[in-house]
Amino acid sequence: MADIQARVEDMVRRLVDSGRESAVQVAAYRHGELIVDAHAGEGAGGRAVDSGSLFHSFSTGKGVTATLVHVLVAGGLLDYDTPIAAYWPEFGVHGKDRATVRDALTHRTAVPQLPPGITPEELCDWDGMCALIAAQEPLWEPGTASGYHGWTFGWVVGETVRRATGLPVAEALRRHVTEPLGIADSLFFGTPDEHAGRVVPLVAGSWEEMLAAIPADAPFRRAVPNPGVWPCARLANRSDYLRADAPAAATLSARAVARMYAALLGEVDGVRLVPAERLPLLYAPQTREPDRILGAPIPKGLGYFLERPETGGEPTAFGHNGSGGSTAFADPARGLAFAFTRNRLNAGADDTHAEDLAALIREAVGG
Repeated sequence: MADIQARVEDMVRRLVDSGRESAVQVAAYRHGELIVDAHAGEGAGGRAVDSGSLFHSFSTGKGVTATLVHVLVAGGLLDYDTPIAAYWPEFGVHGKDRATVRDALTHRTAVPQLPPGITPEELCDWDGMCALIAAQEPLWEPGTASGYHGWTFGWVVGETVRRATGLPVAEALRRHVTEPLGIADSLFFGTPDEHAGRVVPLVAGSWEEMLAAIPADAPFRRAVPNPGVWPCARLANRSDYLRADAPAAATLSARAVARMYAALLGEVDGVRLVPAERLPLLYAPQTREPDRILGAPIPKGLGYFLERPETGGEPTAFGHNGSGGSTAFADPARGLAFAFTRNRLNAGADDTHAEDLAALIREAVGG
C-alpha cells in the first residue's frame, strides 16, 4: 500500500505546484485500514496543510448528517418512517404533518426554499431558522417529489435529531459518531473556537462564477436565493458562520470523514457505526426522478447521492459531494472509503481532480 500513498502524494503535489490547486487533502481507507493520507499546499499565513488541517466542505456535510441519522435509527432513537412532526410538532403545519424522516433524507419534505433577502446572520441563528422552516408552506405535496434542499436539509434533519435526542445536533454528532471513532477534533458542524486556527480559508474560483451565471428565475435560486448565502468562500470564511451549526455543511479533514465512511462499511479499530445487515438500506435507491430544484434526475439513497462520478459512480457507492468540489463516499464493492478536500472552489467539466484521485486509488487496490 506504500506505493498507493506515494502515487497519490505525487499527484496532489503536482496539482498544487501547477497552480491548479492551492491546498488539498486526500484520504482513503480500505477494509478499515488507512491506506492513503496525503496533503499539499498552504493555508492561512503560509502554514503548510497537513492531515489535521480542517476544510469547510459545504454539502459534503450532508453525508455526515445522514450518517448521524442512521446511527440514531440503529440505536432506536429515530425511525425512518415516523413523521417529522411526531418529534417536532411545529413542523407539521400546512400539510407537512405527513412528511417523514425518510422524506427529509431524500429531499422530499418540499421546503427547500429560503426568503429572498435572507442574510448570513440569520443562517447562524438555529432557533430562528428552525422556526422559519417549520412555518413554511411546502412547494409541492410532501413525499410526492424530490427537490434538493440545499440549506434547509440541515435544519429539517438537525432539529429532528435535537427533538429526538435532547441534544444539539453538533453534540449528537460528537457523542454518537465522532467520539467513538476518535475524530471528535476533526469533524464538526459548528467549529469550536479552539479549532478555528486549523481551518484553511477557502478561495474563490470558478464555482462562484458558475453560481452567478444561474438565471434569477431558476428553481435553484429558491434554495440559494442571494449572494450573501451562496455556498462560497466569502461565507465560509466568516467566523460567525463557521461557529454556527448548519448541518447541510461541515468542517472536516479528509482523513476524518473517510474514517466515518469506513466505519459504515465495517469495523475501524473495533468501531462499526451501523450493523452489517443495515448497510444496504443506506444505498438502496429511494428516488431517480427529476429533481425539482436541480432540474435533472439525481439518484438518491437515504441521505446520500448515488451513481454519480463525484460520489463513486458504482451501483452501490454512496456519499455526498459539496459546492466547489469536495467529496466523500463509500464503495462497498471494494471495501473502500474516500475523501477529497480543497480550498479553491471550482466547477466545470474539466474539474475532475477528485474523480481522478479516486480512480487512481481504485486502480491500485483492484476491484
